[in-house]
Amino acid sequence: MKSITQDPLHHRLDRRSFLQKASLGAMALSLPLLNIPSFLKDVPMGIVVHSYANRWNSKHESQKYPGFYDAIQLLEHCHQLGGGGVQLGVHGWSSDFSKKVRDKREKLGLYLEGSIGLPKNADDVADFEQEVKSAKEAGAQVLRTVCLSGRRYENFNTLEEFQEFRRNAIQSLRLAEPIVSKHKMKLAVENHKDWRADELVSLMKQMDSEWVGVTLDFGNSISLLEDPMEVVQTLVPYIFTTHVKDMGVEEYADGFLLSEVPLGEGILDLPKIVSLCKKHNPQVTFNLEMITRDPLEIPCLQEEYWATFEGVSGSELARTLQMVRQQKYPTELPRVTQLLAEERLTVENDNIVKSLSYSKKHLEQV
Repeated sequence: MKSITQDPLHHRLDRRSFLQKASLGAMALSLPLLNIPSFLKDVPMGIVVHSYANRWNSKHESQKYPGFYDAIQLLEHCHQLGGGGVQLGVHGWSSDFSKKVRDKREKLGLYLEGSIGLPKNADDVADFEQEVKSAKEAGAQVLRTVCLSGRRYENFNTLEEFQEFRRNAIQSLRLAEPIVSKHKMKLAVENHKDWRADELVSLMKQMDSEWVGVTLDFGNSISLLEDPMEVVQTLVPYIFTTHVKDMGVEEYADGFLLSEVPLGEGILDLPKIVSLCKKHNPQVTFNLEMITRDPLEIPCLQEEYWATFEGVSGSELARTLQMVRQQKYPTELPRVTQLLAEERLTVENDNIVKSLSYSKKHLEQV
């Protein structure tokens, strides 16, 4: 693994990096009294709505873990847990609801980030702009988005299909960029088991916009046979926000299993990753995405898995499988589909509480 000082990205000062650093410097000089919060020091870790995959819009009637159905309920719960803010979808918000969210957020002293879909064509731009305006009215400054809702190795059967997806993604971002620029909102594209790190950097360079950056997911790219620390080093120059998670791994016949586990229980060097994120963007938010579910199958030993990849070497496969064997989760990876609904809610809650506790003890002083 490359050290930070060996990484050429650490030394490269391209046009984008220069403009970002220059604008931050100018802001600091012109506003000497501005108190910019240090996330995970002044502002605790927030929570991504996906951490409540079982509880969000739950139809199970639970006395202890009642379902969440809107942003206000999630903000109240996050505040009770001592979290710093929330990241969740803003689709369908009325102006009146956005104002209620803003009032609640300000009262509780929390931050808000939106999650938003990209316009697929020109006909979608007006709806996209309305969602941007709703998020801004509620007090969001960052909008997380994805180019693919699924997983690259499951959605596409050929390289041509993936290349068409890439062209469509670029077009969607080009439709979105003038809108977020107009409203001065940061649009953060996630590495969502679709882009390898160098592909996402290429996308950022094509956009060349101060308003389009990255949602850095700490663990997703392992599914694409990437070294997680190299992914971080590659993407941090473009980072706006994060999905913080820790990962457990385990072999299976067709490749390996990948699972979110409570922070501190997996294979990721979380203090080092957090430190790198803060170094490149002191205002970056840290959002817990602890998804309680069965492990994902990464079928990297099947021929179909490789259909969309160009230039991925056998050595990357070998390195990943070696990592899986050497850092295998100490027990069988957690599974929840066999549990009753109340039991799943209990495990989900415990995982989130454990992760926030780890953050407070081990990450806030990084």
